[in-house]
Amino acid sequence: MKARMHRVEMARRRPPNFAVRRAVLGLMLTAACLSVVGAAFHRQVLEHEFLRDEGEKRFLREREIAARRGMVTDRNGEPLAISTSMSTIWADPQQLARRPEALPPLATALEVPVDDLSARLDAYVEQGRRFMYLRRRVEPHCSEAVREVTDSYRIAGIGTDTEYRRFYPGGEIFGQVVGFTNVDDIGQEGIELVFEDRLRADPGKRRVIQDGRGRVVEEVEQIKPPSHGEDVVLSLDRRLQFLAYRELKRAVAEHRAKSGTAVLLDVTTGEVLAMVNQPAFNPNAARSEPVESRRNRALTDVFEPGSTMKPLVVATALEAGVISPRTPVSTAPGVLRVGANRVRDIRNYGLLTATSVVTKSSNVGVVKIAHSMDRAVLWQSYGRLGFGRITGVEFPGERTGFLPHYEGWSRFEHATLAFGYGLNVTSLQLAQAYAVIANDGVRLPVSLRRRDVVPAGERVFSVDTARAVRAMMETVVSNKGTARRAKIPGYRVGGKTGTAKKATGRGYAAGKYQSVFAGLAPISQPRFVMVVMVDEPRGESYYGGIVAAPAFAKVMQAALRLYNVPPDDPQAELLLAGLKREGEE
Repeated sequence: MKARMHRVEMARRRPPNFAVRRAVLGLMLTAACLSVVGAAFHRQVLEHEFLRDEGEKRFLREREIAARRGMVTDRNGEPLAISTSMSTIWADPQQLARRPEALPPLATALEVPVDDLSARLDAYVEQGRRFMYLRRRVEPHCSEAVREVTDSYRIAGIGTDTEYRRFYPGGEIFGQVVGFTNVDDIGQEGIELVFEDRLRADPGKRRVIQDGRGRVVEEVEQIKPPSHGEDVVLSLDRRLQFLAYRELKRAVAEHRAKSGTAVLLDVTTGEVLAMVNQPAFNPNAARSEPVESRRNRALTDVFEPGSTMKPLVVATALEAGVISPRTPVSTAPGVLRVGANRVRDIRNYGLLTATSVVTKSSNVGVVKIAHSMDRAVLWQSYGRLGFGRITGVEFPGERTGFLPHYEGWSRFEHATLAFGYGLNVTSLQLAQAYAVIANDGVRLPVSLRRRDVVPAGERVFSVDTARAVRAMMETVVSNKGTARRAKIPGYRVGGKTGTAKKATGRGYAAGKYQSVFAGLAPISQPRFVMVVMVDEPRGESYYGGIVAAPAFAKVMQAALRLYNVPPDDPQAELLLAGLKREGEE
C-alpha cells in the first residue's frame, strides 16, 4: 500500500512534457490557419464572382436622379406652373413588417391613418413585394419626422428619394388654361397636357452603395444624366388675367349666373392676353371638384352669339357693295314676316340707316340687309371670319362651333343667321372675328403662346369696310346705343351687345338667356378686343349691355393703361389740357 502511494507521489512530481504540448498546440494553430486561408481562398477565388454578385444585389443599387419639369410662365416671365423638390418616402415591406411596434409612430410621422398603413403593408407582404411608397412628395417636416422614427426604432429598409411636386402660383385664376399634372408629374389638362412632350423631364440614373437600412453610403457612378423639361412661355399677361377673373367673377355673382367666360386679345399680334372662366377650380388642391369646372369654357362651350353678329353682317354687305353706312333701311312697323315666321324688334324704329341698324340693334333692319345678299356670300364671310372651325390655338377639347352650309338654309334660317341664331360659336371665335374689324380687315391666327414674330394674316374685309364698321360700333357705346356701360373715360370704344335666348334639347328655354358683349378700343387705332359672355343671369336684368358690358369696361380700361395706349377721345384731351393749364397757373 505504501509502495503504491509512493509511485503515485513520484508520478505527480514528474515534470510535464512541453514538447508534446507544443506540438499539439502547433498542430491546432496550423489547422486553424489552414482553415481560415482555405475559406478565404474559397471565397476570394473560387466563389468571388458569385459573392460579388450577391453583395451587389444587396448593397449596390441603381437610383433615379430627379429631373425638373419645365416651367409655364406668362408673357413677362411670371411663373404659372413650377416644380419644387420634395422628399418621397419608400420602404421594403418585408423588413418593415418585422417591426409592427413601429407602425403607429411611423403612421403619425407620415400623417396617415395607422389602419391604412397597416392594411397596405399586409397587402404588399402577402404579394411578396420588396418595394412600396409610404408617401410621395411630402413636406420637409414630414420627412424629418420619419427619419426620427426610423432612427429611434432602428427600422431597416426605409429610404427617401427626391421628386418634384407641381405648384401653381396663380391657383384657380389660371386653372382652366394651365391645367394640372397627376402624381407622376404627367400633364392631364390644359397647357400641361398640350405641351407634355416639351415640359416632361427625363430622370437620370446613378449607381450607389447602400447599407442594410437602405441609406446611401457611397456614390459609385452616374449612369445617365437627368434631362430637365423645357419652359413654355404663354401669351397671357398675369396682371390682366387677375383683373379679368375678378370682374367676371363679380358679374357672375352679382347676376347669380350659372357660368361665364371672358377673352382679351391683342389685335396687333393675335395673342390671348387673358382667358378666364367661372366657375373655376384650384389645380393645387386635391381632385375633388366637379369635372365640368375644369373645362376651359372659352374654348369648349358654344353658344348662339345673338346680336353680336350684326356688325359682321353689315361688314359683309359693305364689302359686297350692296349698302353704305347711310343707306336707308325701313324697319316699320317693327315686325317683318319671313315665310310662316316673324322677325320682331323690341319697338318700331321706323326708318333707319345702316349705321343706326347697328346702333339700335334692329333685327328687322339686319335681316333686310342680309336678304339683300346671296346666302353664299354671308356663309363665305362667316367662314373667313373663323366660324365653324377651330382657331388652332393648340388647346385640348377646342370646339369648332357650328355653321350650317348655305345650301341647306331656308329663307327664315337666312334671317336668323343674320341676328345670331342658328349657329354656335366659342368666345374665342367671336373675339377673333371682332379682331378682324379691329385689325383693318385682316384675320390673324390666335395664339396662347407668346409671339416674337407676328405671322401673316388673311384679308377678310378692306380697310375702308373695317373702319366704317368700327365707326358704327362706336355709336353702340354712345348715349343712343345699347352699351352705354361699356364707356371708358378718355377712350373711344366700340362694340356690340348680344342677348340670346338659351337653346335646350326641347327648344328655347323660357327665361334663360346668354348675355354677351364684344368690343374693342381705342377706335382710332384698336389695340385690344374683348368678349364677355355670362350664361343664365338670374338677376333683374339679363341684357348684354347691363350684365357683360361693365366687366368689359373695367378690364379694357386697365389694359389700355398698363400697355400705355394713349387716349384718343378729343374731349378727354381738351379736359386734360384744361387741367394742365389750371395746374400751371
